[in-house]
Amino acid sequence: MALGLAAHVTSGTRILDLACGKGEMLCRWAQEFGTTGHGVDISEVFLAAARARAEELAVADRVSFEHGDAGEHVAEPASYDVVSCLGATWIGGGITGTVALMLPAVRPGGLLLVGEPYWSDPPPEEAYAAMGLGVEDFASLVGTADRLAAAGTELVEMVLADGDSWDRYAAGQWWALSTWLRDNPDDPRRAAVQEFLEDGRRTHLMYQRRYFGWGVLVLRPLQ
Repeated sequence: MALGLAAHVTSGTRILDLACGKGEMLCRWAQEFGTTGHGVDISEVFLAAARARAEELAVADRVSFEHGDAGEHVAEPASYDVVSCLGATWIGGGITGTVALMLPAVRPGGLLLVGEPYWSDPPPEEAYAAMGLGVEDFASLVGTADRLAAAGTELVEMVLADGDSWDRYAAGQWWALSTWLRDNPDDPRRAAVQEFLEDGRRTHLMYQRRYFGWGVLVLRPLQ
């Protein structure tokens, strides 16, 4: 809920969430703050979970979900108080392109919420290959703010993950994958899943938890 408070959302705030995943933010905010929202995602599986979550929290009348490519979504111009894209700036080919996709949908005086990784410390050269990243894919926190300023926005608030949050996120994946491996000893995908688990765990312990951060940046369009 810290992000909702940081963005000053209230009853009546209208939100567009691009690449909304399972819709947790839209549903929780509708329940807690009385917001309304529309989510777009390419995964039918995630959208089914989002609709189920909306029913569970009794907010199905306040949120809606649409199947589609968030990078191709065309919203009515200036129709939302908040436009968000959390952890999916690949939809616009990076943070700058994603902001360009988001800006037309936000009303004058509205906000953008962009969730993006950043380098909390300069990483060793081998970290890029281990994490499957290019040198220019992400920047430091101040470098990310500079990219956002160049894209026509002003950073006015932020909510950053701490080390424990990163560990909970990563370790939750280890648990799920380990449980799947235990329960599916004869699945032909087992070797690939095992390799994915081991590589991901090692990469997190060696590089991600030390050098990589993640946060949601609250932005005010400059025009």
